[in-house]
Amino acid sequence: MSVSFNKRDPIYLQVIQHLKRLIVSGKLRPGEEMPSRRQLANDFKINPNTVQRAYSEMEEQRLIYTEPNRPSHITEDPAVLNQLKNEWLNKAMATFVSAIEPLDISLDELVPLLEEKLQKRK
Repeated sequence: MSVSFNKRDPIYLQVIQHLKRLIVSGKLRPGEEMPSRRQLANDFKINPNTVQRAYSEMEEQRLIYTEPNRPSHITEDPAVLNQLKNEWLNKAMATFVSAIEPLDISLDELVPLLEEKLQKRK
């Protein structure tokens, strides 16, 4: 795993966003074991306390769970996973709508373009 961190946002939040992206995309699957905190810190070349903070935040959001003396795992709770997917989709839609706002394009023109782009990625 590699990620480029920006200088304006706290690193632990960027780690959370990166892991959320992996969950939403299916690269990290429900029930899958998370990398250890030390391993992820080493992979990202960041302080293990930063990873610990990210994991703690993700546990509060119920995105991961940790049993005593066991590795952390991705949640299998469909409601939490659906909420994450909807959160990700809403952010993407807000960005998209903001980006096309200056264009004079109707929904009837937009839908076929979206369908075409979605077909090409498959």
